[in-house]
Amino acid sequence: MATTPATRRLAAIFAADVAGYSRLMGVDEEGTHERLQAHLRELVDPKIREHSGRVVKTTGDGRLAEFPSVVDAVRCAAEVQRAMIDREAAEPEDRRIRFRIGINLGDVIVEDNDIFGDGVNVAARLEALAEPGGICVSRVVRDQVRDKLDYAFEDMGEQHVKNIARPVRAYRVRDPAAPIEEPLPASPWPLALPDKPSIAVLPFQNLSGDPEQGYFADGIAEDIITALSRYPSLFVIARNSCFAYQGRTVDVKQVGRELGVRYVLEGSLRKSGNRIRVTAQLVEAETGKHIWAERYDSELADIFAVQDNIAEAVTTATAPVIDAAERRRAMRLPPENLDAWAAYQRGLWHHSRHSPDDNALAWKYFREAIDTSPNFAAGYKGLARAHFHAAGVHGVLTVAEAYGSAEALARRAVALDPADAEAHSILSEALLYRGDYEGALTEAELARMMSPNLAFAHATLGAASIFSGHPQEGLEALQISLRLDPQTPGLPSRLNLMACGLYLSGTYEAAAEVAKRAVRSNPDYPHAYRWLAAALGQLGRTAEAKEALEKTIAIAPATFDMYVRHGVPWHRPEDRAHMLEGLRKAGWRET
Repeated sequence: MATTPATRRLAAIFAADVAGYSRLMGVDEEGTHERLQAHLRELVDPKIREHSGRVVKTTGDGRLAEFPSVVDAVRCAAEVQRAMIDREAAEPEDRRIRFRIGINLGDVIVEDNDIFGDGVNVAARLEALAEPGGICVSRVVRDQVRDKLDYAFEDMGEQHVKNIARPVRAYRVRDPAAPIEEPLPASPWPLALPDKPSIAVLPFQNLSGDPEQGYFADGIAEDIITALSRYPSLFVIARNSCFAYQGRTVDVKQVGRELGVRYVLEGSLRKSGNRIRVTAQLVEAETGKHIWAERYDSELADIFAVQDNIAEAVTTATAPVIDAAERRRAMRLPPENLDAWAAYQRGLWHHSRHSPDDNALAWKYFREAIDTSPNFAAGYKGLARAHFHAAGVHGVLTVAEAYGSAEALARRAVALDPADAEAHSILSEALLYRGDYEGALTEAELARMMSPNLAFAHATLGAASIFSGHPQEGLEALQISLRLDPQTPGLPSRLNLMACGLYLSGTYEAAAEVAKRAVRSNPDYPHAYRWLAAALGQLGRTAEAKEALEKTIAIAPATFDMYVRHGVPWHRPEDRAHMLEGLRKAGWRET
């Protein structure tokens, strides 16, 4: 079949879809499909033709069309949205079909009756920015029609959208004859974002058709709010404010503005027989971008156990995702625009890279966070961690220099925020590293009780248990830590601690395998090679052991001397002797 040669022309691009289409189909698949097809057939397509437009393609739940006149495109969109109010008035509010429409004016490539190009992509992104029942246009569209049509244009600012290199200036179209869904009453004062990542957990939607499941859905959302509230790094909106949105079709961006949050967690529940499916998604409120989503399926043998399990799973997945998103956000900010929280996040990013230069930069940013806000507990926590690494990983400070100052910083963080489980965990590290095993275990247990889903609390409990002579208990705590946060930036350190615990338990084969995992996660992390060399030495695999020994010395000779030749306070004498035995078998000689 011959193809039509590609041509270019200027066109107004009209992109429309249905807000929440998947949810509506889940509630009533046949009814939603029939009503949508009727709307497209009886309203949308005739309106496009009436205003000299051409339907380019169907998109399942919408249309892509082009118009020779941008005025006609906007007028068509307004008339469609106006008519939809009456056409869906008889439906329950949570089942109404509402179109979102985006319009852009741009150069398009026309080939085989289809259109392509940046102009089409921008229209699609504008559609995603539109409110349910609303219209969103680009600046060039606004400039072309604002003196020709009696509509108001609300500036949404520069929008960074997927697969478009430059920001897009977007505008909401306000048609006085077709008001969109009435918003919740505006807050009487502008809500500034808190100095830590903020999140609202919206009530989960019950899609099962069984009203009784509404209580179950509410219970999951309430449990997630309670669990997230235990994370010291998060600012969590209370239940009453979140549940004010129950039963409404909401715009996540509007929720973000009204509650003053950066992230919104939303979800749904569907029951079939004795099985239940819960979906959850985390959205960045400012951009509407989904940054995480997951689905959970379960048998309904014990409804409360299922509720607890799902809430815990969602919580433990959400918190690390937010941490990672915050670090990426901080790294994008210009250095001159860093507030205390952003400086702290940038410090964490460098700290996680486990190199001397990065640790020095982390130190700088944590210090900047403290200087910017002297009562900001997180700055002291971060600086304490940088001191730990300066001595324990990189050997650029002595143990006495680093751990004395780290303990003082950790105690300052605890004093500023006694409810911060992470601060207690860091104090546990400081006490452990000067050989106070009882104090370290007490602080680690307190942190775990305060925040049972905080992976770092389990990791510090693991370290305190291993070095105080209880490696099996320590390994169990580390397993929980990795289950809670499997992609942690601290993975090399946690795997190294596991290798240490396995070695001290005499399970050398397992110790070697875990040490290799630590090496793969960060080939420049020196400690894992030391335990790998010792384990391989005990196994009689001399050539491999010698290679690992040479590697650990080459990467960080000062650190090797500190741990091996001189010893460190947190190694019990019998544990240090056990380590040296394996290193001697690997070829190390005391000279």
